Order: sequence, then C-alpha cells, then structure tokens
Amino acid sequence: MNSLYKTTIKSLPLLGVGKVRDNYAVGDDKILIVTTDRLSAFDVVMNEPIPGKGMVLNQMSDFWFDKLGHIVPNHLTGIAPESVVAPDEVEQVRGRAVVAKRLKPILVEAVVRGYIIGSGWKDYQQSGSICGIELPQGLRQAEKLPQPIFTPAAKADLGEHDENISFADMESRIGPELAAKMRDVSIALYTAASEYAATRGIIIADTKFEFGLDDNGVMHLMDEVLTADSSRFWPADSYAPGMSPPSFDKQFVRDYLETLTEWKKTPPAPPLPQDVIDKTQAKYFEAIERLTGEKLKA
Repeated sequence: MNSLYKTTIKSLPLLGVGKVRDNYAVGDDKILIVTTDRLSAFDVVMNEPIPGKGMVLNQMSDFWFDKLGHIVPNHLTGIAPESVVAPDEVEQVRGRAVVAKRLKPILVEAVVRGYIIGSGWKDYQQSGSICGIELPQGLRQAEKLPQPIFTPAAKADLGEHDENISFADMESRIGPELAAKMRDVSIALYTAASEYAATRGIIIADTKFEFGLDDNGVMHLMDEVLTADSSRFWPADSYAPGMSPPSFDKQFVRDYLETLTEWKKTPPAPPLPQDVIDKTQAKYFEAIERLTGEKLKA
C-alpha cells in the first residue's frame, strides 16, 4: 500500500498544513483536504507514517457524512479530488481527499461524551463534574453516563492542547443562539452514530465535531467526523466499567510513548518501532471494517 507522509501538490495553492491534513485552495470558495498518513500523539507529530491511516480516516468520515446528512449540512461538494489536481498528482489524493466548501470555522470544538474517560475522568475525580456539569457520585472509570453531555473546548494553536471550557464561556465567545444549536446538533449526531455503531458491536465513548458557517450563516459539519482520530471507539464485547477499555485508534503508540521516561512529550518525536506501526495500522483497518462492513477501498 502506498503511504503518504506529506503532499507535494504544485497545481493548487497551499493553504496550510495541520497535524494530519494538508489543505489547498480550489478557487475562492472550495478547498482540497488531503488526509495524510501522519500520526500525532500528545500533540506531537510522529516521524513515521501509519500506511493507509489517512485513507481510513477519509473514508470513515465520508461514510458518516452520508449517514448523518439528514441532521445537519456538511462541507462535501461531491467534486472528485482527482479532477482538481494535475495528472501526476492524482495518486496523492486518490481515496484520501475531498473537495469541500470553504467555510468560516467556528473556533470552538464540540465534544460529546457518553462515557466517562480520559480528561473527563480526571476532572470528575477532582471535582465531581466535567466542564461545570455536575455528575452523579460514585461513577467508575469508563462508565456510561446517564445521558450524553456536551463539553466544549476552545481550539488551540498547532502543537498546543485544546482547552476545556464551560458552556457559558462558549456562549460568550460565539453567542447563545449558535452555541445552543451546536450543542443540540452535536448530541443528535452522537446519539444517531452511537445507535448505529452499537449494531456493529462498537461503543462510541466520546467524539468531537467541528463546524463552520457558509456565506449565508448556515452551520455545516466540517473537517473529519466520527473517525478513530476524533473519537474513542471501544469493542462492545470486551467493555467493562472500572478500567480503560482497548480502543480502535493510536493507543498502541500512546502506550509505547508512555514507556519512554526520557521523552518529555515535546518535539522532536522519538522513533516508532515497526511492530507498533503495524499494530496501529491493523487497529485502524479493523475499525473501518467493523463499522462499515467493508474493507478499506485502496
């Protein structure tokens, strides 16, 4: 399988390079988003690609955009990425890119949690709440919450950690009406996706959505959606509260990095052993096959 760590597209103007995605301008109103095989952990981009990971993320997002399109408009245009680049650049975009509407990003991430894990678990242990939302006493790690909760985060600069904020803070940043709409749509998206994933033997513990506004102020779902990078997927058959379940994502990389006591979770990234790369790749491939019922379209 061809791997892509960094794009070298010359036929379009480069707009920006993120941790995983390279973005190019397609005219004034569209954007080519190419999902590379880069992997970041602890907000540091690793030096080695995970072959095929970008294709998994791209195709998983497309699957969910299609399945959830009745809830909220999304950024897809339906234009084939292969049609907007030069012939010798087609292999860089095949199966791993979309041509999207160019939207004005809303600079608050919409995080929905259905289970208590990660930073939410840490907050709960300290305060009994997450982002100011009081929760019942006595919850165990990874336990299902009585109902999904919306816990927004302020988007940070590249390399910085996003900051959990209260809903009141979100309202002050983007306005009460838009904040309420983002919250309600996000919970509806999470609920619909969780119900579908359950039929495939997968628990979606939590996820984050990103939204943008078009020129008419209409809110669109954008970026990636319900992928193994933006969500925690757990296999239902091995789930039990009271412990951190195995997940379909980069946990192998995180676990390996946690063993490196000399590395301070800052650049430069340490090298990844081949077996960690292989196991991580296998988890991504398993995630898309279990969710969609189809193998990755290479």
